[in-house]
Amino acid sequence: MIETAAAFLVGLASALLPIINVEIYLVGAAAVGGDGALFAMALAAGVGQTLGKIAYYYLGKGTLDIAWLHRKAGRTGRWTEWLARWRAKAEGRPWSTAGLVAVSSFSSIPPFMVICVLAGAVRVPLLTFVLVTLATRTARFLLLVYAPGAAMGLLPG
Repeated sequence: MIETAAAFLVGLASALLPIINVEIYLVGAAAVGGDGALFAMALAAGVGQTLGKIAYYYLGKGTLDIAWLHRKAGRTGRWTEWLARWRAKAEGRPWSTAGLVAVSSFSSIPPFMVICVLAGAVRVPLLTFVLVTLATRTARFLLLVYAPGAAMGLLPG
């Protein structure tokens, strides 16, 4: 239970503060802990990450009141034209947009924090963002927590 709560908190903190790395925590916890809590830890970290990334989504959407971002968004020029083009593309291709969120969430290529902000800016539906992020982050963390044991099982003797 403590491992699960810790995984949630580290996941949430790492979603908000990029200097904290939930992946390193999960691999370390999986290496020293038992198999019993691995699924719960991966799920808890996925939930924490998803909740934390919602803040970046709302940042991109303009809901959070940050003066620098409002000044940037209020300008006309290349930034607003670029954003308008991407918003139109996102509205016209919801599956492609969800796919980009999924690929970035699972692989971190392109960096997921950037995609979270862009998802809010181009108005990806929040439910789509949350479901895709939760599924792919949890899958990523499941792979991480079960990989050390699987690799150890492949070693001889």
